Amino acid sequence: MTPPRRRDLDEDDIRVRPGRRSRPRTKDRPSHDDATIGVVVTVDRGRCTCRVDGHEVTAMKARELGRRSVVVGDRVALVGDVSGTTDTLARIVRVEPRTSTLRRTADDTDPFERVIVANADQLVIVTALADPEPRPRMIDRCLVAAFDAGLRPLLCLTKSDLAPASSLLDSYGPLGVEHVVINREEPLDELKAHLRGRVSVLVGHSGVGKSTMVNALVPGAARAIGVVNAVTGRGRHTSSSAIALELPDGGWVIDTPGVRSFGLAHVDLDRVIHAFPDLAEGTADCPRGCSHDEPECALDDWVAAGHSDPARLASLRRLLRSRDAPEED
Repeated sequence: MTPPRRRDLDEDDIRVRPGRRSRPRTKDRPSHDDATIGVVVTVDRGRCTCRVDGHEVTAMKARELGRRSVVVGDRVALVGDVSGTTDTLARIVRVEPRTSTLRRTADDTDPFERVIVANADQLVIVTALADPEPRPRMIDRCLVAAFDAGLRPLLCLTKSDLAPASSLLDSYGPLGVEHVVINREEPLDELKAHLRGRVSVLVGHSGVGKSTMVNALVPGAARAIGVVNAVTGRGRHTSSSAIALELPDGGWVIDTPGVRSFGLAHVDLDRVIHAFPDLAEGTADCPRGCSHDEPECALDDWVAAGHSDPARLASLRRLLRSRDAPEED
């Protein structure tokens, strides 16, 4: 008996089901050279509002950015619908290199720093002269953060109708920090001159008058205004997130929520010292790991030789000690 012949098979007889992920994977990502550049003006629950050519666009961070943060002040590349019309959503596919980053930690033991604002060039430290009382150690910490970030510090003293500014200003005179003193009854012309053409971050405790000041600087800003608790002497938080607002005369102000602490665990001493060129040169002979506030520090001999003002060194050391001292007086 002749065995059955084996049938010749062709591709129509065998149907191979393609497996999952059959497309070849690649590490190449689109360059997005034609992306639209915008500036992040606020971030709320993962959604960013970006200013693009005079209008606002809502956007979300693209998956390829991973865990990279996007903060107020960032210049970002946007793809998708950037018309800004209702119910449209663009994607942030790239964060442009930052020129500066203002950072803080939750406290001095927190190893994780948080970027508050990117690409600013001035830190305005807003402090009330009364109601609530000024807290010099908080001012010192903000100055350290400004010098660490490479920002120009400006001390803005509010409520001068309630208390004089002279005693507080005397303690910051040797540092050469610029200042402006304001109250509700006088125009803000001097402050406006300091803000014009700059990207300025406003930092201060709740109740010091930040929101009132922003509403006067930017008509239509409508920032909520709080009051100071008569028992604790502290203000109530009225702003929950940072927001960048364009000034009518040019420049931007970034209003941040009132802070109760400003952790400095991230600060690099060398960056702070280099903000004082007349003293930085004198650290060349300091021992390795010098804190610049110890008996072996070479800055004492540098100042004794007449290279810098002793009051300036004392003020700098007060700033450096603020990293380890409690913020409350």
